[in-house]
Amino acid sequence: MKVFAAMSGGVDSSLTAALLLEQGYAVAGVTMCFELPSAARPGTASCCGREAIDAARSVCRHLGIEHHVLNYGDVLEELVIRDFAEEYVRGRTPNPCVRCNTFLKFDRLFRDIRGLGGTHLATGHYARVEASSRGWVLRKGVDESKDQSYFLYGIRRESLPFVLFPLGAYTKSQVRAMARERALPVAERPDSQDICFVTDGKYYDVVAARSPGGDRPGDMLDHNGRVVSRHAGLSRYTIGQREGLGIALGYPAYVYQLDSSSNTVRVGPREKLLCCGLEAEGLRLTGMDFSQEKFDAGLKIRYNRIDIPASVYLGKEATLRAVFHTPQHGVTPGQSVVFYDGDVVLGGALITGVLPDDFCLMPAKGEI
Repeated sequence: MKVFAAMSGGVDSSLTAALLLEQGYAVAGVTMCFELPSAARPGTASCCGREAIDAARSVCRHLGIEHHVLNYGDVLEELVIRDFAEEYVRGRTPNPCVRCNTFLKFDRLFRDIRGLGGTHLATGHYARVEASSRGWVLRKGVDESKDQSYFLYGIRRESLPFVLFPLGAYTKSQVRAMARERALPVAERPDSQDICFVTDGKYYDVVAARSPGGDRPGDMLDHNGRVVSRHAGLSRYTIGQREGLGIALGYPAYVYQLDSSSNTVRVGPREKLLCCGLEAEGLRLTGMDFSQEKFDAGLKIRYNRIDIPASVYLGKEATLRAVFHTPQHGVTPGQSVVFYDGDVVLGGALITGVLPDDFCLMPAKGEI
C-alpha cells in the first residue's frame, strides 16, 4: 500500500508524513495548489500558494519522499468559493472547510491519488478512523480542544478504511514537540486560522466579486418590525452578531434573522436567538444508516460549540429536523449540524433554518 499525505506546508501535515514513514508505510507527499485563474480576483488562496508548496517540498526532501503538486484552482472556485458567495447572498453563513473536505479533499483528491498509485489518503486533521463492531467509524480526536471531526462528516463511509489521521491520538503540544524532535523544517511555523481564499480578511469582497449587485443594502428591522437602520448587505452579518451594527436601541441588540427574500436584517434582544430546534438538508450519514427514522444524539451546531443533546427525525430527500432537549442560542443557517454518539460521528447536514416553538410542543414531537 502507498499512502499520499496531503501536505499544506504546516506542522500538522508535515508530522503526519513523518509518522507514517516511521510506521513503515510507503509515503508520498501531495500539495493542493489553489492558484485561481486570475490572481487579481479576490479569492486567491494563501495556504497552498508558492510559499506553502516550497515548505511542503522542503519537508519531503528532509524525509526523503517524493512530492507531487496538483492544481485545484478551478475546482476550488467551482465547488467551494462559488457556493461560499451564493450562500452569503442567500442570508446564510457558510463553512467552506466542510465543503472543501467533502467535495475536494476526500473526493477529488482521493480519486486523483489513486491515479498516481496511491491506496490511502492521510491528512493532519485531529480526528480518528477506527474499525469497530459497527464497521469503520470516524471518531473525535483525543484532544477535545483541537478535535476536527466536525469538518469531516462528509467523508463517504466506504472511503473510511482508506483514510488515515495519525494525529488524532495526540494533543497539539505533543505534535509541536514531536516535530521539533524530528527537526522538521516547519516545526515552528504558525498555524493558519483564516479561510484559505480570504487572504485579507474581507470575505465580502470575495462575495461581491462573484455576485455583483447580489448583496445590496436594505432595511434593518427590530423584533417589532420597526426600521432602525440600513444594512450594508447580507454578507456582512451573521446570526448572533452584536458588534458593528451601528445602532443604539437601549439594550444589547443581536442579529437573529437574515431574510434574503425581503433583503432585511432582523435585530433584537438575546432571547430572540433562542430556539427549540433546527431544520437541515443534504444529510450524509458516516456512522449509521437510514433505517432509523428517529434517534437521540449529541449535536454540534458550530465547530467550537459543545455537544447538545437532541432528538433527530429523518425526513425525505436527505432532510432532517432536530429538537433540542434544552433550547439553544445561535442556530445559524449555512453552518453544519453534526451528530455524535459519544465520540463517534454519526453524520451531519447543512442547517437551513430554525424550528418554530409550536412544532417542538406537538404531541407527536418531531414527526415530519
